[in-house]
Amino acid sequence: MMHLRYMVFLATMALLCALCALARDGNEHRVTIQDRIQVGSTQLVPGNYRVEWQGTAPQVQVSFLLHGKTVATAPGTLRTNVGEVIHDAVVVTNVNSNTKALEEIDFGRQKEVLIFVQGGM
Repeated sequence: MMHLRYMVFLATMALLCALCALARDGNEHRVTIQDRIQVGSTQLVPGNYRVEWQGTAPQVQVSFLLHGKTVATAPGTLRTNVGEVIHDAVVVTNVNSNTKALEEIDFGRQKEVLIFVQGGM
């Protein structure tokens, strides 16, 4: 009887773990931004952001969430990264002496890269 309870418990836990893995949304990652950067019409402050995107690749709408609140949205292009990136990489470009604009986010150990168009800024 004790053996049967143990087996039922293990089967339940395995099922819950599988459901949790399937429930994970593949359209989000976390990234750390070190400096103030411009995304669309919003300037992001340094912090740890959750980056989510919606839409059909390659054209997606990207949301930047800080402390669970959306602080910026911008159109982006989702592409497959051809090189191996070990760490997250936030690529910026200098717009002028005071402003850096987000150009690209490479997600470490992933095959995805988000590219942002400078013309919309």
